[in-house]
Amino acid sequence: MKKIMSLLVLLIVSGSMLVACGNSDDKTKKDKAKGENEHVLTISWPKDIGEVNPHLYAPNEMFAQAMLYDPLVRYGNDGQIEPGLATAWEMSQDGKSYIFTLRDNVLYSDGSQLTADNVKRNIETVVENIAPHSWLEVVAVIDRVEVLDKLKLQIHLKEPYYPFLQELTLIRPLRMLGDSGFPASGTTKDGIEKAVGTGPWILTDYKQDNFAEFSRNEHYWGEKPKLEKVIVKIIPDSQARMMALEKGDIDLIFGSGQLAPEELRALEKNPQYQTLISEPSSTRILSFNSDYGVTQDKDVRLALQYAFDRQTIIEHVLNGIEQEAKSLFAPEFPYSDIPFESYSYDLEKAQQLLDKAGWIFAEGAPFRSKDGQALTITIPYNSNDQVHKSIFEYLQGAWRELGVDVKLIGEEDQLFRTRSKTGEFNVIMNDTWGAPYDPHMYLRMMTGEKQIGHYALKGTAHSEQLAANIAKVIRSTDESERQSLYEAILQTIHEEAIFMPLSYRTNYLVANQRLANLSFSMQQFEVPLNQYEVK
Repeated sequence: MKKIMSLLVLLIVSGSMLVACGNSDDKTKKDKAKGENEHVLTISWPKDIGEVNPHLYAPNEMFAQAMLYDPLVRYGNDGQIEPGLATAWEMSQDGKSYIFTLRDNVLYSDGSQLTADNVKRNIETVVENIAPHSWLEVVAVIDRVEVLDKLKLQIHLKEPYYPFLQELTLIRPLRMLGDSGFPASGTTKDGIEKAVGTGPWILTDYKQDNFAEFSRNEHYWGEKPKLEKVIVKIIPDSQARMMALEKGDIDLIFGSGQLAPEELRALEKNPQYQTLISEPSSTRILSFNSDYGVTQDKDVRLALQYAFDRQTIIEHVLNGIEQEAKSLFAPEFPYSDIPFESYSYDLEKAQQLLDKAGWIFAEGAPFRSKDGQALTITIPYNSNDQVHKSIFEYLQGAWRELGVDVKLIGEEDQLFRTRSKTGEFNVIMNDTWGAPYDPHMYLRMMTGEKQIGHYALKGTAHSEQLAANIAKVIRSTDESERQSLYEAILQTIHEEAIFMPLSYRTNYLVANQRLANLSFSMQQFEVPLNQYEVK
């Protein structure tokens, strides 16, 4: 009997130990999973990151390119040029060459070292593929690159170009790819072999149209990110993004294009989330195609300007998040503090302009017409951008009262971009680019083929003179001449009524409470993930 009791006690104790061990194992797994996620941030993005070729544009996403690749110099918070991969630089007296000294012992993600030869190779592959960079003067102005020693090179320019360093800070196309990232053809216009950068992040896993995983670059030359990983989930649908945030599947929604203003205002009231709005970063504008359909007529453009109720849109569509813009660039930007008499909302004046231009209401017709043609405005927009959609739906109703038939075309991003390049539109959303682009680069873009600004300029009475002044101002080495040219350019743009400034755009985000150190970058297309951390 004693033996039986002893055996029962042993079995009970053993069972308890097994249960305890089982509970311990479960807890260990949970603790391990929790620990693995402690320094992992999961964000949403509306489209795939692309190949992340540092030297090309869409479908490569800028925020991802900025995570992986570094520039020679950076754009500082105060607008000053700061060291990047180059620790020092010197401009020649005639402004036609720059000598750069590179950081020592900077490693690419494959373990290879940054050298002057590698930087030369990167710059030359971009310059040789000039066609997609026609909008960007920094590429066109580079004549040749000379290696002086292992960590020193000289970039020779065809002519002086005052924003040269400023444009080197851009997210693309002049950031550096490791030699093993180049394709067999030797030119990145054919794509890249793999994403090999010197940046703070490394692309460690990727499934197209599903997710991308970025891991901290432990050999990064600068201040390392506080997070260990960033998981980017591709979620094109706005409602799906909101549900993912509520369920805890993502920690952060970044960017005004991903979140409608009313959604942000609703989330501001929810203590589960943090919301943040940036300082004004660029100008939200509508651009006319002066070389297409009814918007070739300046009186039509002027009428639509006067029928553009900015304040109502800001209050009811943008929920007061942005400030009214009355000029193409905010006065705080260089060469932009020029007073204009703005086109204030005046529906009666708009009607008079259309009457004068011969656009009249036929008996019983809902829209104005002229010579048997209805007054129709075609407006394409990116169907993934909730803000653009809301603005245009408001305009569709408001301009209908004026007798204008507004045809909205919501398209997937790539189709939308294609249409914007072919000029098949009357009105299109075309924000300025903010720092470090404005004003010089946005104006330069107006003289490039297949650019939205080019279509705005093309059909105007002063297109040739405007293009000549834009070409001259970015090459001018005389400060007073430059100021005078900018004033003439902006005055002509205003008189031709080819842009409708709406608001000074802000960026915004929403995050759950586990994140800290949330902020925005000076470059609005960059997400400063290096600074974010988990509480």
